[in-house]
Amino acid sequence: APAAAPLIRRKRIAPLIYMMFCPCGTVEHSWVGLISCYFFCLLPQVENVIEQEGFSRQKRGYRNINDIEVNMSDPLFTKQWYLINTGQADGTPGLDLNVAEAWQLGYTGKGVTIAIMDDGIDYLHPDLASNYNADASYDFSSNDPYPFPRYTDDWFNSHGTRCAGEVSAAANNNICGVGVAYNSKVAGIRMLDQPFMTDIIEASSISHMPQVIDIYSASWGPTDDGKTVDGPRELTLQAMADGVNKGRGGKGSIYVWASGDGGSYDDCNCDGYASSMWTISINSAINDGRTALYDESCSSTLASTFSNGRKRNPEAGVATTDLYGNCTLRHSGTSAAAPEAAGVFALALEANPNLTWRDMQHLSVLTSKRNQLHDEVHQWRRNGVGLEFNHLFGYGVLDAGGMVKMAKDWKTVPERFHCVAGSIQETHKIQSGNKLVLAITTEACQGKDNFVRYLEHVQAVVTVNASRRGDLNINMTSPMGTKSILLSRRPRDDDSKVGFDKWPFMTTHTWGEDPRGTWVLEVGFQDEEPQRGVLKEWTLMLHGTQSAPYIDQIVRDYQSKLAMSKKEELEEELDEAIDRSLKSLMSKNN
Repeated sequence: APAAAPLIRRKRIAPLIYMMFCPCGTVEHSWVGLISCYFFCLLPQVENVIEQEGFSRQKRGYRNINDIEVNMSDPLFTKQWYLINTGQADGTPGLDLNVAEAWQLGYTGKGVTIAIMDDGIDYLHPDLASNYNADASYDFSSNDPYPFPRYTDDWFNSHGTRCAGEVSAAANNNICGVGVAYNSKVAGIRMLDQPFMTDIIEASSISHMPQVIDIYSASWGPTDDGKTVDGPRELTLQAMADGVNKGRGGKGSIYVWASGDGGSYDDCNCDGYASSMWTISINSAINDGRTALYDESCSSTLASTFSNGRKRNPEAGVATTDLYGNCTLRHSGTSAAAPEAAGVFALALEANPNLTWRDMQHLSVLTSKRNQLHDEVHQWRRNGVGLEFNHLFGYGVLDAGGMVKMAKDWKTVPERFHCVAGSIQETHKIQSGNKLVLAITTEACQGKDNFVRYLEHVQAVVTVNASRRGDLNINMTSPMGTKSILLSRRPRDDDSKVGFDKWPFMTTHTWGEDPRGTWVLEVGFQDEEPQRGVLKEWTLMLHGTQSAPYIDQIVRDYQSKLAMSKKEELEEELDEAIDRSLKSLMSKNN
């Protein structure tokens, strides 16, 4: 038999494709180019010549500030740089809430009610009257249904009216400016204007008409003096828990909280309202992307909006409504930041009324942008699943356009579970120059009904006393290597008796991470003066989902945080499925 012919395999080489620009119509430059093209086409290697037709392509997500066309007749609209920043007041063009995109998509807050819990609202103001929801309003300071601010010579009670204008000021009426959600309804809950606060006033305000009010905006909290540690009392805690579980027909009331104005002297994790899992804590940036000098930093802040800050330009403040039909350019503080966020959330709720309180937090994480926010002290970092965060700004500045687009297709996140991952109850001494390092290794309740696989919030419940509480510094590192600053130095806090008693320090920086593994707590002192202390308890509490929250979400932008997170989840689910299959095979073979 003849020998078998050898098999011959050649590498398949794709034909080379050249693109040449052959100019025509320009005398100065055309001849050399045309002659080059002509001789190139005569080469024997050239098989074919095809003339290419030019057409346009646009960068997705790129927004030219000069292309934005939003026509408003309101006289202060052009000064509302936080809505559309074209560089007003020496700001950075494009550094804004991107509301123009949401408005152009048709979302203006219609059908959504936001309650301003504050010192009252001037509901007769011509820029607020048409959007005022009288039925959802109440005065808990005076116990009547008319939450009009109490008059003072210095207009001290203008706070609530200014916040209301940021959210719901009417558009195109030639008065003041425009609200972020200018077709939303605003309710006034007057509860800050009495000699002292009580638990029952706070609880009544937070739980007022939760089936009518969608979003509660709070620009207040414990004193921002750098030495107070305080939070909601029993009735208020219960009201907030009921709100997120029963409000809005079971979808949950949305609580928006200003992170605080204590600056570098304070830490918003010492504010039990801003650091609550049930609230969305909002910090602020100024119009060039820097932090305001009054901004507090903490690991519980979820996102940021805008306020005034370091600049002396009279138009660098927040333009909004003021008492007795007036307007102002001087609203400021994180007080101004929280209502802006409430307005953005109202736009998202109009896009998808079925969003739960947790959906809103997930959307905030996924659509907030670093943009051009920056701080000299706290740098941007990535957590264990690649989400970028900052100790001051949270996950970035809210993006109204991005949020409404994602909200339209959003599928409610899976059920939430809670796991006590471990607890150290023994007494441990803390001394200057020698950090106390403790570790808890956990399986995150795996194998039990309350297993937590994908993190949302993490709480470190700590009991600690020190010779000077303000010098304490507490850090916690997750199994995936993300370090959260739970407590920074507070130089004005001289407490040596009370300390922290079962205080729930909270972090959002580990969002989406796998909590299984070893958590490390570091406790030390930051001052040069020698101090001493005793830690009596550290309990680690994990809150999140068992199943991947983003795996079934629709991805429309493949460069987005959602696309990255979904890819991560798919890879992890595949790895874990392979591991389970291998273990099953090995057990059968044994």
